[in-house]
Amino acid sequence: MNKLEQLFGQKSNNLITIYTTAGYPNLSDTPVILRELDKNNVDIIEVGIPYSDPLADGPTIQATSEKALANGMTLDILFEQLKSVQNEISAPIVLMGYYNQVMTFGLEKFLQNCQETGVSGLILPDMPYEIYLAQHKDLFEKYDQKVTFLITPLTSEKRIKEINDATSGFVYIVSSSATTGAAQSNYNEDFLAKVKSLGLTKPHQIGFGISTKEDVQKAWSFANGAIIGSAFLRVLEKSEGNISDSIKNYLTELK
Repeated sequence: MNKLEQLFGQKSNNLITIYTTAGYPNLSDTPVILRELDKNNVDIIEVGIPYSDPLADGPTIQATSEKALANGMTLDILFEQLKSVQNEISAPIVLMGYYNQVMTFGLEKFLQNCQETGVSGLILPDMPYEIYLAQHKDLFEKYDQKVTFLITPLTSEKRIKEINDATSGFVYIVSSSATTGAAQSNYNEDFLAKVKSLGLTKPHQIGFGISTKEDVQKAWSFANGAIIGSAFLRVLEKSEGNISDSIKNYLTELK
């Protein structure tokens, strides 16, 4: 069974997803970070594929992507690193990237690599769900890759329901109309309350602007889980080479 499916079957609420940029702070750090996140019982690990022209990423994630690319991170290296730890990581790993990266690499080759290296799903913010359903759904299913789509305060109620139906992973709820990390705790609570009232049938998590225990608990009051990205990357930035302790201390405070 796909690890995301397995997780959602066992735990439906109070999920924590941590985002980390592949190849940051150093090229060889990603396997260490994955092991440490898994050891500290993170529910889902989201690995960002560095990209030079991101759409939704705020300054923190952009800076880490630039550093990772400068470090020499590529998709081939990332898949090698994922393969090296796939038998050690029990948490689902989800890759977050952009549609052009995947299509340039070759969609079927990419999905096959995901399956072979223990990846459970993908988040591609710029891939319209209509394109996924019309052109790619069969390939995603062939390689057992779940797909997550995003909704924002600008997404219509009709489209939210359609995205819920199209999603095979979880619905990613963007907490505000901002890039991630741009403003902490800047929840659009009216929007979150509206989404909650719709009774989404797929697992759904809130991201953007979540950094503290209080933020996580607020996210849990509106959705199944909380996604933390920029705040975690700042922990890595300040780790001064002691990544394991920095991750453990941050997650202890968070929980």
